[in-house]
Amino acid sequence: MSHPSPIPLSGFGLGLRVPHYAEFIETQQPVDFVEAISENFMVEGGRPLDVLTRVRERYPVALHGVSMNIGSADGVDAGYLRRLRGLADRIEPIWVSDHLSWTGIDGFNSHDLLPLPYTRQALDIVASNVHAAQDVLGRPLLLENPSTYLHFADGMGEAAFIGELCARTGCYLLLDVNNVYVSATNHGLDPDDWLRWLPLDRVRQIHLAGHSQGRDMLVDTHDAPVPDPVWALYARFVERLGDVAVMIERDDHIPPLRELLDELARARAITTDVRRAA
Repeated sequence: MSHPSPIPLSGFGLGLRVPHYAEFIETQQPVDFVEAISENFMVEGGRPLDVLTRVRERYPVALHGVSMNIGSADGVDAGYLRRLRGLADRIEPIWVSDHLSWTGIDGFNSHDLLPLPYTRQALDIVASNVHAAQDVLGRPLLLENPSTYLHFADGMGEAAFIGELCARTGCYLLLDVNNVYVSATNHGLDPDDWLRWLPLDRVRQIHLAGHSQGRDMLVDTHDAPVPDPVWALYARFVERLGDVAVMIERDDHIPPLRELLDELARARAITTDVRRAA
């Protein structure tokens, strides 16, 4: 089944986090959209849904999930998809996204984004799951490239896997530039090459975030400002992108909203400078 394409949005936004609820509701902030974690609002009534409804009155909203389990051999849970569809029908998001990963099996949720082997067998499973999810949701998905900490010996590579998945299902890409940098660095690869082979024409949204140095590799923690290497990687590729929504993502050690808005202003400035020079 085909679904209408997401409306291109060329704008700059932030994630909706609890410490900033009141500021987003009470005062118009200089953002073009906000991104809400789907699972936080997939409830019947109550304060969370009231907050998101009031935020939606001021800003376009993107819904971003963390537990669709799109890579699971079990398939995507039908109850989860029905609840997500109900939220989407109420909020009318600019789009719905999740991660190219799996999160559990046999009803167990690991609450982590687990890596996929980029094999033909896995591609068939994920494509089937994407088709099923899109049919229930009535809209195409955006899928985010994950951070990875291990490399499977066999497979077609992430870029080829994502490209074929987009072609087979009509889904789009949420390009997390920090995840590209983390994964490429962890596997001893060039992040520019990694990005170069991704289907950039399918990108509708960008995540910019920070990471931490673990004992042996980088860890995608989203608990720090966007570091200079990630800014530089974004600057090298933003001119190759069309109308995309660019977002600063912070999930821990959340600072005052003003600090995140300053980071967002840097994203705006980089984008303007790069496109002006092109």
